[in-house]
Amino acid sequence: MAHIVILGAGLGGVPMALEMRAKARTEDKITVINNRPTFDFTPSNPWVAVDWRKPDDIRVELGTMFRKKQIDFICANIARVLPETKTIELENEDSVGYDYLVIATGPELNFAAIDGFGPEANTVSICSTDHAEQARRKWLEFVKKPGPIVVGAVQGASCYGPAYEFALIMDTDLRRRKIRDKVPMTFVTAEPFIGHLGLGGVGDTKGMLESELRNRHINWICNARITRITENTTEVEELNEDGSIKATHSLPFAHSMMIPGFKGIDAVQELEGLVNPMGFILVNEHQQNPKYPEIFSVGVCIAIPPVGATPVPVGVPKTGFMIESMVRAAALNIGAMLRGEKPTHEASWNAVCLADFGDGGVAFIASPQIPPRNVNWASQGKWVHLGKIAFEKFFLGKVRRGVSESFFEKLALNMMGIAKEKKS
Repeated sequence: MAHIVILGAGLGGVPMALEMRAKARTEDKITVINNRPTFDFTPSNPWVAVDWRKPDDIRVELGTMFRKKQIDFICANIARVLPETKTIELENEDSVGYDYLVIATGPELNFAAIDGFGPEANTVSICSTDHAEQARRKWLEFVKKPGPIVVGAVQGASCYGPAYEFALIMDTDLRRRKIRDKVPMTFVTAEPFIGHLGLGGVGDTKGMLESELRNRHINWICNARITRITENTTEVEELNEDGSIKATHSLPFAHSMMIPGFKGIDAVQELEGLVNPMGFILVNEHQQNPKYPEIFSVGVCIAIPPVGATPVPVGVPKTGFMIESMVRAAALNIGAMLRGEKPTHEASWNAVCLADFGDGGVAFIASPQIPPRNVNWASQGKWVHLGKIAFEKFFLGKVRRGVSESFFEKLALNMMGIAKEKKS
């Protein structure tokens, strides 16, 4: 019998546990460790933050579901990963040993990198459902006394879709409330151009997203480096292509959400050979750490180099389809090793995204994620908004039942079907 431990129970950890149960031997033990008792459907957080969803609408209790699937579940904070002894220390002073470890924790949110940044300071966040609930309460106060909004993504961010989503969902909500005319909006981003998305753009995302912002009277600043955020002002340096300062901006706001940069979780920091300087897990083409072959990693917590040099640091996103392919490869490879075989399976790092704007949206597929690509497609329309609602219901339903399935692969195939119909 082998003990397989999975750290994290989000978009990577829950599918990993279910897939691993299917690929492991009957006698193998699988344990999931997570710092909360629920799975939260993170893509719906922008809806929570404008009161279109409540947190319980997008949550699944994990304990009962995992028990039905013969998966052990520990709700605890991780203190330290000790690869040399194959042990995880928990903050409650317990420890858990493993034969194979899958790190699927997601990242730490690096709000501390900028003075005055984050939900404990002067801005709201949609990076967790708890943060989105805090943002919802502030939004309900804001709409009673509207003012300027600053929204976007700071230097080092690697998740740009939700920034665009939240800007345009706020715009939609304000128009429905008939107070949009009282709210100047500015989109501030580290990207070198609108629609870059950390991917160099996909299809015509540049034109599509510029058009959306322009049509909705949202100003934008690219190549932006945030230097400080006060109670009601965002201080921005706008850079030239050579990295010199082009202009400085002091942007007043009454409500602000900026996507932060990410870093690796504290429990793995400074473990040489396991992580890079930012604490992200180093993996090879099999999702396996080169120094510790019994450790695998999937999701946002792995190290991926940027698409290319930019005036302001821009990270690469890890979308659901990409994470799903990592999960499948990791489960197949651990399953092979359990049976005395070598790992051979590789993830297909493709990007698939539905970016909802409240009354429409933009969808894209980048295959592979880094250009040049075999598929470089983007489309827009009300179908994106309806598609995301349907996908939320579909995904949460599958998690509640503990179904191991290629959620995002089905989404990609459906999106490509829509694309073919539009062309014909």
